[in-house]
Amino acid sequence: MKILIIDQMHESIVPMLESIGHQVTYSPDIKRDEIIQIIGPYDGLIIRSKTPMDRDLLQNAPNLKFIGRAGAGLDQIDLEYMESRSIKLFHAAKGNRDAVAEHALGMLLSLFNHLGKADSEVRRGIWDREGNRGHELAGKTVGILGFGNMGKSFARRLKGFRTNVIAYDKYKKNLGGKFVKEVSWEILKEKCDVLSIHVPLTSETRGFLTINELESFAKPFWLINTARGEVITFKTLNEALDRGLLKGALLDVLENEKFNSFSEEQKEEFEILAARDNVLFSPHVAGWTFESYEKINKVLVKQIKKEFL
Repeated sequence: MKILIIDQMHESIVPMLESIGHQVTYSPDIKRDEIIQIIGPYDGLIIRSKTPMDRDLLQNAPNLKFIGRAGAGLDQIDLEYMESRSIKLFHAAKGNRDAVAEHALGMLLSLFNHLGKADSEVRRGIWDREGNRGHELAGKTVGILGFGNMGKSFARRLKGFRTNVIAYDKYKKNLGGKFVKEVSWEILKEKCDVLSIHVPLTSETRGFLTINELESFAKPFWLINTARGEVITFKTLNEALDRGLLKGALLDVLENEKFNSFSEEQKEEFEILAARDNVLFSPHVAGWTFESYEKINKVLVKQIKKEFL
C-alpha cells in the first residue's frame, strides 16, 4: 500500500513499513492544504494530532483504507465518517501506556514530597525541613476514572506502594483483579484520597468535573490529569483549590494548551493557578518518552501487518 506520514515520528517507522512491502512518503512538515492536494492515491495515513481528521479532509481520500494514530486520543478524528467509509482505525495507546503511568506516579510523588519547592529553596539557601514535610502514598486510596490502557498501567504501578486502588469506568465492567477494585462513581467519590483521570475527550467528559461534582466528593483529594485538559477548567480548579475541595493538582494537560490563544478569563485564571505551590505542571509529555516514541511505531506496524498481510 501507499502510506503517507504527516507528523514527526521515530525514524524507525519508514523501514518498518517498507520491510513488510509498503511504499512510504514521510512528510512531517506538510500542511493541511497540501495533505488535501496529495492524499488521493494513498491507502494509509499515519498521524499524531497536528491535523484534524475531519470529513472535509477525508473526503479527498477515496482510496483510504486506514488511519494510524500515533498516540491514544481520538477526539480530532471523525470516527463516524470513517465508519461509514469502512476506513480502519489503528491507534497506539499500548505504546505509551507505561510512559503515562510512570509520569503520573512521578508527578504524584513529587507533589507529595514538595520536590520542586524544596529543590528551588535549597538552591536559594533556604533550609526549611518542616515546610517541606511530605505525605506517604502507603495507605492512601487512589481512584481511577477510566480504566483503559493508561488507567490499568497506572494501577499496576500503584500496588507496589501499598495503596488501595479503586476504579470506575462507565463503559467497562469486570475491572476487578489483583491491581484494582471496581466500584461505582459514588463509592469512588466517597473513598478516594487521589483521583487520576484517564478518560478520552468526548461531549460527555468535556467539563465533566464541575464545582458541583467536586463538592460531592466526601473529602478533599489530590487530582491528577494526564488525559485531556478540557475535562476541568482553570476556573473550576482555582475555585476548588481556594475552597479546599482539592488538596493539589497535577496537570500534564490544560483546557487550552495554546498560551497565545487564551481568553482573558483563561489568562487570568491560569496566572492564579501557576502561582500555587500545590499545583504541578508538565507540557503534555506524560506519554512522550524516548522509549514510547519507538514503541508506538511497533504497535502501529503490528496492527497494520495483522490487518493487511
